[in-house]
Amino acid sequence: MKLTLAIAVALLSFTLATSAQDFTKDVIQNRINSLHAQKSISITSDADAKTTKIMAVSENVSRDEANRSGIMAMNFAIGFFYAGDTLAKSPDSYLLTFWVLSKKPRFGENHAMTVALRDEILVIGSARYAAKPREQMEYLNFEISRENLAKIAGQTDVRFQLGDESFTFTRSQMKLLANVILLTEVWN
Repeated sequence: MKLTLAIAVALLSFTLATSAQDFTKDVIQNRINSLHAQKSISITSDADAKTTKIMAVSENVSRDEANRSGIMAMNFAIGFFYAGDTLAKSPDSYLLTFWVLSKKPRFGENHAMTVALRDEILVIGSARYAAKPREQMEYLNFEISRENLAKIAGQTDVRFQLGDESFTFTRSQMKLLANVILLTEVWN
């Protein structure tokens, strides 16, 4: 009985000690690998700037939704930067960028984003917008809170609106968002 209790206390102490540690690049890469997300999520360091970036890149929205919206394709990336090479706490917010391929700009005049959840509408806000007409590209850059990202990732069949156009996150995109939340959860 005493041995079982001692082992239980030791395991609990080990679990608490390891969960309170900061997350190094190697630990985060191991998490990416354990989520089988190496093709969509990357971690890179810039030694000169002393920063690290975690970035997840999604697949395109459905072809039907792209065609209906008058665009050729659209995907997004979500991530964040942190100082140094150790993630000390979960990020409060993420950078969310939509890359839109279109023959003519579609979101120049209206580039606000809302997300329709089962029982709530999240107003993400207006994007920092940039267009490169020669390249047929538009960029919509948002900041999204961890709380809102977790709400989105915890649902199914989530629709979002960019400007006047409506889209649905694909199953793969929803998994990517959930993986970003899991990957960046730091227990202190």
